[in-house]
Amino acid sequence: MPKETTNRLTKDNVFAKMFSDVSYVFRLYKDLHPEDKDVKLEDVTLRTLDSAFINTLYNDLGFTVGGRLVVLVEAQSVWSWNIPLRMLFYISETYRHYIDELERSEHDRLPIKLPQPDLYVVYSGDEEVPDTLSLKDICFDGLGSLDLEVKVLKTIDGTIHGEYIGFCKEFDKRLKTHGNSVERARETVRACIEKGYLADYLQAHLSEVITMLQHLFDEETRRAAYDRSQRRQYREEGIEIGFERGIEKGIEEGRLENMKENAASMRAEGLDDELIAKILRVDVADVKIWLDSEK
Repeated sequence: MPKETTNRLTKDNVFAKMFSDVSYVFRLYKDLHPEDKDVKLEDVTLRTLDSAFINTLYNDLGFTVGGRLVVLVEAQSVWSWNIPLRMLFYISETYRHYIDELERSEHDRLPIKLPQPDLYVVYSGDEEVPDTLSLKDICFDGLGSLDLEVKVLKTIDGTIHGEYIGFCKEFDKRLKTHGNSVERARETVRACIEKGYLADYLQAHLSEVITMLQHLFDEETRRAAYDRSQRRQYREEGIEIGFERGIEKGIEEGRLENMKENAASMRAEGLDDELIAKILRVDVADVKIWLDSEK
């Protein structure tokens, strides 16, 4: 697994786990909209798209509060100008699910009232990036009638998204000194608690966060070791015809076994099947088949 992918998954999973708790989503909304004084915790409804139901399409966080639909994408630290295009896909699918819940159809004669979109992306990298992104400007050179605006959250501050950016930067900063190791995870958590970045969350879920990060690092280590052993085995046996095909098959089988082992470990640590599926980038149905068939 490439280091960039591991880093992305690590930060993704802290984000996904934290915002699976509605109380943290509620705090996020209050940070984004301090003017909304009357909102209550029970007003928040999670609407994050799940890849178990939609083929490979999911966003990192979606929720409604009253008449507002908030979609938040936790971007990797490598900047992408295509966030508005991704948002267009997310928001379209989210509205489709919303209409289905109302038992309505876009073919109805009467208008369907939808929650207004409120779109954000978190950026934790070092490039100079704009405060907002426009679909019309980026994809259509400013022409046409279709547009969509995404606000860029990029500042370390006392908001929960600002603290998350601080967490990401602390994690990235320790790659050179600690590599992908549990020590890197521990040092990141220690520094973040000291600086007040997600301190309450990290203190309450300390062992869980460390374990989750360790699973990701262990998977990378096992994958690298398996790759080396497979290549050595094929060389020793002198297999030349179909060498690359055999390597690919062996790696895929090993990857599947590693994923099953990781899924079992994560369930044993108390993670639910939906989060395990998101961590491993597979359907939740596959996770249930792997783990329940073991019984």
